[in-house]
Amino acid sequence: MTSEEDVRIARISSAIRVIPDFPKPGILFQDITTLLLDPKAFRDTIDLFVERYENKGITVVAGIEARGFIFGPPIALAIGAKFVPMRKPKKLPGEVISEEYALEYGTDRMEMHVGAVQEGERALVIDDLIATGGTLSAAIRLLERVGVEVFECACVIELPELEGRKRLGDKPLFVLVKAA
Repeated sequence: MTSEEDVRIARISSAIRVIPDFPKPGILFQDITTLLLDPKAFRDTIDLFVERYENKGITVVAGIEARGFIFGPPIALAIGAKFVPMRKPKKLPGEVISEEYALEYGTDRMEMHVGAVQEGERALVIDDLIATGGTLSAAIRLLERVGVEVFECACVIELPELEGRKRLGDKPLFVLVKAA
């Protein structure tokens, strides 16, 4: 990592607000809204992802609802890829395919439009944060089910103590900030 990257990572990290006991006691919520209010830190975030993924043959940036929708589109535009939203159930009109994943208590589903991606395409899956890895692993399964190669997953923040990285199997994960 160059000293310029170090400065950018430090700026990104300091722009993320940590809110204790939200949404419930014992949780340290990583709030990216303050990052979005800092144009320099937000630009650094997008630039670091673009620098990593340009010229890698990525044709799809798949963003996980909802905050993956913030980071995914500018990255997709910059690297010449399409953006594909990965949504919660019943949010997409038209025909969808879905993948179920486990929550702490129960299950949820992730959906994508039929025909949004084609067999043989190469995808980057992006979200703001990886905690347990449930949503990222569901996105990987959904894309691979239709013949897409998932190149890598990327998140702004990782909560390493929740070991979400382990749920991704052999898929690489790139993160900018590891939360303490």
